[in-house]
Amino acid sequence: MEAALYHPQHGYYRRGRDPFGKAGDFFTAEQIQPVFGILMAARIRQLYEEMGAPRDFTVVELGAGRGEMAEAFSEWRYVPVDIGCGALPERFVGVAFSNEFFDALPVDVAVYRDGAFREQRVGFAEGRFHWSAGGAAPPEVERWLRAWAAPPEEGRWYEASLDAPRWVERIAGAMERGFALTIDYGYTRAESARFPAGTLMSYRRHTAREDVLEDPGERDLTAHVNFAALEETGAAHGLRKERLETLAQTLLAAGEPDQFAAALESDDPRENRRRRMQLKTLLFGMGETFRVLLQRRVR
Repeated sequence: MEAALYHPQHGYYRRGRDPFGKAGDFFTAEQIQPVFGILMAARIRQLYEEMGAPRDFTVVELGAGRGEMAEAFSEWRYVPVDIGCGALPERFVGVAFSNEFFDALPVDVAVYRDGAFREQRVGFAEGRFHWSAGGAAPPEVERWLRAWAAPPEEGRWYEASLDAPRWVERIAGAMERGFALTIDYGYTRAESARFPAGTLMSYRRHTAREDVLEDPGERDLTAHVNFAALEETGAAHGLRKERLETLAQTLLAAGEPDQFAAALESDDPRENRRRRMQLKTLLFGMGETFRVLLQRRVR
């Protein structure tokens, strides 16, 4: 998965083609501009004011991609970070913001068979990649799964995102004061039982496929985010969960103080209609599918 997405020459996100939008393979909320940017800036402004409007306030965006949020966050210092591009500040005060960052981190796959987690590897035969049963899962994968995955069950597929807790730990280590605001799709520990075959999917031309080994480097690969891993790792490193809610709830909290006027009003009637359609898509399309985890730095 890491090679298929991030190989410097052949990886999906490194090949120079634009994967986003109508002509690409998928949309994210960041492409629904300007409404998404205006509302997320409004929500971060609420956090900024809650912190007492510090002069050195910084918004660090993980998975910044094409920088579509840069204009929305321009009233503060803005630091874009991506896999293999940009770096977290050593120390900062502000918000670590991410939208569909954690779902694109590589995962290890295991199947529980005969009383143990068995590693699933990738083999190649007859001109195509295929799953190949391996031995016992590495110790770090087993520890991850026993800590945060659904209880062991014969034949169930599991995914361990070893990098996700590492990123949370890095954010906590760099943040002096502030919040981590994470938008993604995923599940809690209790909800993980709904995915006996795992959650790995590939996307091409806005179509989801279960065969994640087909056409490596040509398809987006994602796995649902285990929010329990993010929450509990954060708690262990000084990031206390404030709330886990739907994206719709976050957007409502951002837009209700001015009845969405800042996001919707324009001098152009056609632009007004377009913005209303954007808000509808965010609230009633993505709004109930995506979740927002808000964590606060505590000492």
